[in-house]
Amino acid sequence: MNSKLNIVVRVDLDHAKALVIAKGHITVHSVNALYVVVKRANSLRKGLDLKLDISHARVDEEALEMLHTASETHHLPARIDPQQAPCTISVLAPRREHMPARRALIAA
Repeated sequence: MNSKLNIVVRVDLDHAKALVIAKGHITVHSVNALYVVVKRANSLRKGLDLKLDISHARVDEEALEMLHTASETHHLPARIDPQQAPCTISVLAPRREHMPARRALIAA
């Protein structure tokens, strides 16, 4: 998997929906770039339903926790959005707890 972060945004303003798709490696440092893209998408329309698809990305545990916190609080970090605009974001992530066992079986 490529470590470079690749982000695609799909917006449907008629239905107030946006899908942000991220691929690559998401770290505690690169998650800030993702936040900036989400902030810009969120500013397009009030009440936008944002989905963040990171199911095809490699996500560090700490970065995943940061994304889930933004989802739960409905706000991006203050350093990214000092105005603290409401942001309804859903994180679509793969279940990672089973992946190491599956890899072990393949290697055996």
